[in-house]
Amino acid sequence: MLTASIFLGTVAWTFVAVSLPFHVQAISTTDPVTTLRWTGWILGISSLVTVFTAPLWGRWAERGDPKRLYVMVETMQGVAFVGMALARTLPELFASRVVLGLVGAASTFAFIIAGRSATSAEVRRHVAAVQSAMTVGQVLGPLAGAMVAARIGFRPSFVVGGAMLVLCAVLVRWGVDTPPRPAGTRHQRGTANWTEVLAVALIILGGSSQVFFLPAILPTVVTELGVPASDTLTVSGLLISASGVAAALGSMAAPRLAELFAERRLVVVLLALGSASLAAFGMAASVTPFGVLRFVQVLCIAPVFPIVFARIAQHASGEAVGFVNSARIAAAFLGPVVATSTLTWASTPVVYLTLAALTVACLPLARVIRSTGGARRV
Repeated sequence: MLTASIFLGTVAWTFVAVSLPFHVQAISTTDPVTTLRWTGWILGISSLVTVFTAPLWGRWAERGDPKRLYVMVETMQGVAFVGMALARTLPELFASRVVLGLVGAASTFAFIIAGRSATSAEVRRHVAAVQSAMTVGQVLGPLAGAMVAARIGFRPSFVVGGAMLVLCAVLVRWGVDTPPRPAGTRHQRGTANWTEVLAVALIILGGSSQVFFLPAILPTVVTELGVPASDTLTVSGLLISASGVAAALGSMAAPRLAELFAERRLVVVLLALGSASLAAFGMAASVTPFGVLRFVQVLCIAPVFPIVFARIAQHASGEAVGFVNSARIAAAFLGPVVATSTLTWASTPVVYLTLAALTVACLPLARVIRSTGGARRV
């Protein structure tokens, strides 16, 4: 039931995300450049706020009941989605997204529960299961959201997404047992060191930014690819859904890949291939080759999170798990903001090269994640 709830919650978020840039354009009363900046911030602000709140929620879950906290934040997210539907101006919409960021830590609680498994192999499988549930949700959410928004309108679709989140809370409240408290003292559980935690967080931040950036600039991208104005929303949904398929396949392959190859080398290869595919986006002249490159790019990046996150999830404290998960969430802020900000003064190929360079800069950190000695414990 927890996996079903994670899946449904992701559907709700991506259900709304695909139409949100178009909704921003529809209600904006400013010039196109200012509207583009608003789009990046409105899409990304929830993730930015959650970056700072996720470690606090993780510490709270460590001391309390992560199931109860999960139910609470999912219910509050549903209310905030209704607030998005009620917003009539860009500042009001921005404020509702800030509230969503304050209560956006549901995945942190799920990863804390997964980290309480007995062995490292089980942790890797359970983390991959949670990640796969989220990525499968990314497959269905955008396409369904685009179709629903095109037929009933943006605001009613936000209300539908809010109802999904409330249902998530119901599923966990009545279908999930309270997880056992982890064995050992808090100090014994905190055996991951800060050097490794920081390296993992930065790798996740750089890699996941490649996954999250595209929706914020899709209105521009699909137009440049020659899509008729009447089909832009539907094609955008298809592109995001294809990204979700690739992410789901990559996440499900992560445990097996980690068994077959040395983790450090595997992470470097995956990040490098994903960055090369992203840099090649600028050569696509139509939707089909662009979609193929996007599929390959996400397929390479998706396994990175469960592979590196599983290394610290079993032994780190709730605060450290929240910190690393906040890096994944921060990527949902960094990607859209970097993309839209760059697009205000440069072309889309420059956007792709910039994001690829950010990931390439993280490659040396793969050497650090295997360090086990000497650093401060968390």
